[in-house]
Amino acid sequence: MKSMAGIGLAQVQAVYDGAEGRLWELIMGEQIHIGGFASSMDLAKKASISAGSRGVDLCCCLGAGMRFLVRFCGVAAMQGVDATPTVVNLGRQRVGAEGLADRIQFIQSDACRTGLPAAAADFVWGEDAWCYVVDKPALIAEAARLIKPGGTIAFTDWVEGPKPMSDADAARYLAFMKFPNVLSLGEYSDLLKRSGCQVVCAEDTGRFAAAVDLYLDMLNRQLTYDALKIIGFDMPLMQAMGGEMEFLRQLAHEGKISQGLFVARKKVF
Repeated sequence: MKSMAGIGLAQVQAVYDGAEGRLWELIMGEQIHIGGFASSMDLAKKASISAGSRGVDLCCCLGAGMRFLVRFCGVAAMQGVDATPTVVNLGRQRVGAEGLADRIQFIQSDACRTGLPAAAADFVWGEDAWCYVVDKPALIAEAARLIKPGGTIAFTDWVEGPKPMSDADAARYLAFMKFPNVLSLGEYSDLLKRSGCQVVCAEDTGRFAAAVDLYLDMLNRQLTYDALKIIGFDMPLMQAMGGEMEFLRQLAHEGKISQGLFVARKKVF
């Protein structure tokens, strides 16, 4: 695991309370994760998310994942947990505007200590968001606590790729992304096993490098003005952020970072 001190919830909240969060949504859409709709559908199919089931989305952000699950997988009810008031409030507005407030509930809380009842959910869901959580062992343990025996943990996340980052690479990457740490496929798998789960799937989706290519192409060819408007037309800042995105592209094409997909089942004892 690569980690960086001094990055925690306050830094993450600053991202999604401000311009940086709006920039990510500009280039990635409401589903602020690598691969968007196709990635969500892939995860739902591999996790066998069934109609009528009930789930919890940890670090749910604006609730796009929950809206996807309710609309396209027939999920009966979702509870979304996020610690940032801005996204919780906006998420509630969007759910209401889509007429889904009776099936989707937001809870402002720490994803590692949700306060939700144990063994009540059929599945726990996450999409490219657990990278922001400092205490990943506690997060995985909470996910396992929330699901029934035989229940499912299904998530994607940004992970370290098959080629390890240098300490310098990791420091730059974590500082730019506001990630306190980054795990590998194997490290996440070990945490799932320690929390009493059988790992069904732990794989690199292969989507990361092409997605970053797409984001940079959109920013350079179509969305430059839109991005500048979000950051107050600060051209030096725009150039600096573009440089960091180019660095992300380099890491992705070198196999140093990737999107991991995980499905695990809670053992029945």
